[in-house]
Amino acid sequence: MFGNDRNEMRQMFYTAWQNFNNKVPLQPLEQVIVNVIQQHPEYHSLLATPSSIDKDFTPEMGQTNPFLHMSMHIALHEQLSTRRPQGIEDIYHALTKQFTDNHQVEHAMMECLGQMIWQAQREQTVPNEAHYIDCLHGLLS
Repeated sequence: MFGNDRNEMRQMFYTAWQNFNNKVPLQPLEQVIVNVIQQHPEYHSLLATPSSIDKDFTPEMGQTNPFLHMSMHIALHEQLSTRRPQGIEDIYHALTKQFTDNHQVEHAMMECLGQMIWQAQREQTVPNEAHYIDCLHGLLS
């Protein structure tokens, strides 16, 4: 969705948030980005200072990468809107009955998404949608 350039992807977050705050009409992708940002007030101050575009966020430093986190929310929205992988929409709706809000559902699903991405990177393969769907099914009680 964003390409492979980290700073270019991050700049999209900064630009969308700045446009929103300046009441500039948003492009459809910017609106998706802003919706995710609005759900994460803990990142608002970061997005107010574009000078942090080069900052690294590593687990060793005890930090969650806010850009990765928000991008995963966006990836889930994309998966749901395209109904790919097959079955994701049904799983999402089942999980909304299990959790108190949709944001919690997305966070639970992001664990499986992260595992799929990590495994694909580790094995240098394409993401395994079957394992991803199996993981998501495991979230259902």
